[in-house]
Amino acid sequence: MNQRSALLFINGVPPEKLPSPEGYALIACTDGAFHYLKEKKFPLLHLDFISGDYDSHDGYDEDVDQEKFIHTPDQNRTDFEKALEIIVDEGGTHVDVYGGSGAEMDHFLGNLTAAFRYKERLSITFYDEFSRYFFSPKNLVLNNMKGEIISLYPFPEAHHISTNGLNWELKDESLSQTGRIGTRNFAVADSVILHFTKGDLIVFVANENAAGGEGGQSSQ
Repeated sequence: MNQRSALLFINGVPPEKLPSPEGYALIACTDGAFHYLKEKKFPLLHLDFISGDYDSHDGYDEDVDQEKFIHTPDQNRTDFEKALEIIVDEGGTHVDVYGGSGAEMDHFLGNLTAAFRYKERLSITFYDEFSRYFFSPKNLVLNNMKGEIISLYPFPEAHHISTNGLNWELKDESLSQTGRIGTRNFAVADSVILHFTKGDLIVFVANENAAGGEGGQSSQ
């Protein structure tokens, strides 16, 4: 399958500056996020769908084709998770998510859990005003990182972790939520290489590269 990137807005704290819709094959939002997109004058014609249970929107707007509103009433899943399912069905492979953090902490943790459930089917990156963050593949290269703050957070644990390019390197080590975690490290080289064999890690890259995509990442 060819890489097919999606842009998704959900109902957390909205970004101060909305990202450009250019370059995305699919653009969507949940019903709660539609309000801030309209207030911030996002070009609504770019939206491919607006999904949700419509507890915060009536499912109609004069500026959007009615067929783009998708009602997903299943109360056993969050609006975010249901939007991810639609993106998978549409052939999406990568998703940039805005509005995933801030506001109520239970929503933030729920969003991480949803991303965890979909990490084998979608490459999901969250963006907020402080950082970008994502579940790391077992082999990862981050480029243009020198001087950037990078945190490695186990979810809930990860083993046999080795890094190259960080100030405090890991050499075949483990991190866990009940033991040592790897927050607030920083890059001393342009490229940071990460490898681990078991478990799951969330990588946080601090603000300077969060909104503009200047720092690249790739899996090996």
